Amino acid sequence: MVLTTTPICDFDTSAPDFELPATDGSRYRLADIRGKHGTLIMFICNHCPYVVSVLDRLVADAKALQAEGIGVAAICSNDSTNYPQDSFENMTRFGSDAGFSFPYLHDEDQSVASAYGAVCTPDFFGYDRNLGLQYRGRLDSAGKNPVDGQTERELLAAMSQVVETGRGPEKQTPSMGCSIKWK
Repeated sequence: MVLTTTPICDFDTSAPDFELPATDGSRYRLADIRGKHGTLIMFICNHCPYVVSVLDRLVADAKALQAEGIGVAAICSNDSTNYPQDSFENMTRFGSDAGFSFPYLHDEDQSVASAYGAVCTPDFFGYDRNLGLQYRGRLDSAGKNPVDGQTERELLAAMSQVVETGRGPEKQTPSMGCSIKWK
């Protein structure tokens, strides 16, 4: 495990298009994911302790954002040859067990992760209704730790702000997690 943090948000950068297979048997393009009020693309994997520790919160916040008109998808780009826990078969089980309300996409050739500049799992890319980047931060202030009364739900607040104003917060704390397992 290599601990990595994401770069700061490069506001208004356009979301790269993609077409990827999903664990539900469909193929999705960015246009299929795009929400009326914004889009959230998350790079995750099945085995990263950072992802596993926030999984329940990630699923709950994704559902809340979907209710606000934000389209949501998760993408696994890890090398599944050297990390078989992240195989497509295991992705299907992982997403089902976690109750994903969003497509879980497989980026086998890692071209989508490269196009987005994803560096770790989890890595969050929050876009406005025009697919301009507005958030590149963490899920919340608890990180790998359990939530407490002081936990700030940063991704949820940022994307809600994008829905209301079209702009993400100027101050964003980078996400932190395991490095993407490149081939």
